[in-house]
Amino acid sequence: MTIGIPRALVYWKMPLFWETFFEYLGLKVLLSPKTNKEIVKIGSELSDPEACFSIKVYLGHLNWLEGKCDMIFVPRLKADRRHLEYCPRFFGLPDLAKIISKTPILTETFEQRKEVFEKTIAKIGRALKKSKAETDSALQAGLFRERKEKEEKEKQFLEKINLKKKKIILVSHPYNLYDDYVNMGIKGKLEELGVLPIFIDWAPLSDKKLSREDWPNFHWEFAEEIARKIEVLLGYQPAGAIEISSFACGSDAVIKEFVEKRFKKAKVPFLYLIIDEQTGEAGFQTRLEAFVDTIG
Repeated sequence: MTIGIPRALVYWKMPLFWETFFEYLGLKVLLSPKTNKEIVKIGSELSDPEACFSIKVYLGHLNWLEGKCDMIFVPRLKADRRHLEYCPRFFGLPDLAKIISKTPILTETFEQRKEVFEKTIAKIGRALKKSKAETDSALQAGLFRERKEKEEKEKQFLEKINLKKKKIILVSHPYNLYDDYVNMGIKGKLEELGVLPIFIDWAPLSDKKLSREDWPNFHWEFAEEIARKIEVLLGYQPAGAIEISSFACGSDAVIKEFVEKRFKKAKVPFLYLIIDEQTGEAGFQTRLEAFVDTIG
C-alpha cells in the first residue's frame, strides 16, 4: 500500500516524522515533489479566490498525488501539547481534501486539549489494521527521527550564530522557510549579498516567561513559538530581521505588528515581505538589496 503525503503546509509542522512513522508500519510513502510553477498554478485554480497562498500551494501538492497512491494523509491539526491552537485553516483541510481528491483521505484530529498525541496515533494504526505493538514501534521511530532533526537544527544554529558575519533573522512559518520556490530562494539571495541568513526555526525556545509589555497572550502555537525564539535571537545582536508572510494569511497580519514592534524596540532593522503566486523576482530582489544596503 502506498500513502501519499503533500509536501506543504502541515507537513512542515512535523517533517520526517510522518514518512518515518508510515514506513515503519510497512507502507510505501510517496511525498509530492518540491513546489514548482505547475503545482502553484493548479493549486491556485483549485482554491477559493480568498484562500491564503499557503493553502493554494497545499492544494497543488494534493492534486499532484491524485491517482499515484492508494490514500493521501491529511491530518486535522487543532491544538498542540501546550494546548495552543494551530491556524484555523488547518482545521478544515481534510474536509477540503475529500471534496477535491478522488483518492481516499486518511485523517485523524490532533486535538491535544482533549486527547494526547499517542492516543490519536493509535487510531491511525487501527485504521491501517496494524497492531498496537507495530504502531508503538513506528511512533517511537518517528519521534526519534524528529528529535534528531531538531538537535541537528539547533547544532546548526549554534555554529552559524557565532560566526563573525552580519546575520539576518528570517521569520516565517516553516512551510515558507523551507520551500525555496515559495520564498523565491531568499536564503541563497541573502548569501549572495554577503549576509548570513538565520532561520528562526533553528533557534531553541526561550524558557523565560514572555514580557506582557512586548507580547500579548497568544493562543496560536506559531505566535507563541516565534515570540519565544525572537527573545533568544535578540541576545545575539542580529544585523536585521525579515518576516516573510503568505498573502491573505490572517494570523500573520496580527502577529506582524508585534514582531515588528519588538525588533524596532531592540533597534534591529526590519523588513516585511508578502509572497503569493504573482510575486515578481525582480521586485523581490530589489527589496532585499535595498534592505541589506541599509544595514551597512
